[in-house]
Amino acid sequence: MASDLKDKIAVVTGGTRGIGYSIAAALLAEGAKVFICGRDGSYLKSALASLSRGASAHVDGLVADVRRHEDCRRLIARAAERFGGLDILVNNAGIGIMKPVDQLTPEEWDATIETNLSGTFYCCREAIPLMRKRGGGYIFNISSLAGVNPFAGGSAYNASKFGLNGFSEAMMQDIRHDGIRVSYIMPGSVDTDFAAAPGSKPRETWKLTGEDIAKAVIDLYKFPKSALASRIEMRPSQPPRKK
Repeated sequence: MASDLKDKIAVVTGGTRGIGYSIAAALLAEGAKVFICGRDGSYLKSALASLSRGASAHVDGLVADVRRHEDCRRLIARAAERFGGLDILVNNAGIGIMKPVDQLTPEEWDATIETNLSGTFYCCREAIPLMRKRGGGYIFNISSLAGVNPFAGGSAYNASKFGLNGFSEAMMQDIRHDGIRVSYIMPGSVDTDFAAAPGSKPRETWKLTGEDIAKAVIDLYKFPKSALASRIEMRPSQPPRKK
């Protein structure tokens, strides 16, 4: 029988915009209670105001930087305190700095690895004991096709996503017998403001949307518990033809 999301408690990192916001909205629509975070207080305030329409008692959040273990510890603890536990963790927070190795600064390298990989570890480390107490849970790591396809200028981003994929596979084997499922989703081109300032570029309708990724999360959660789709690759169905 498919799993029911009603009253399940979820944390979504990077949930203030883009893919994370879409996932938070989809979980709320399914009846879940959702706790989000982001680094920018103004984006958090705006996202919570929007998500709260019709579900104000089921959504909350705080400002947190997943590069800091203490922020992740506080995030998971606050969510569990606010809603009474934790059933779902969506590690979505991420950045992309695309430069050749000799032009990439050590600070940019550290920011990419710490956000895309270390932040996921920190959140998972804090979340797993809470999920065990509830008899199980589900961890979703939002990766990228860049986790299997290296490209010029992507050294830091590729490294973080290749690492995230390996981390996800190993963690899945660590905790599968605790009733905690792990899946990682690898989108290709998504029409968000990920690599640009919000509103600074026109929509590209051929690309995936945040809602597409959110639907994958919902569908995966509703798989029978006897089955695990541990990895999903997602691509636009009709990208522009190469000239």
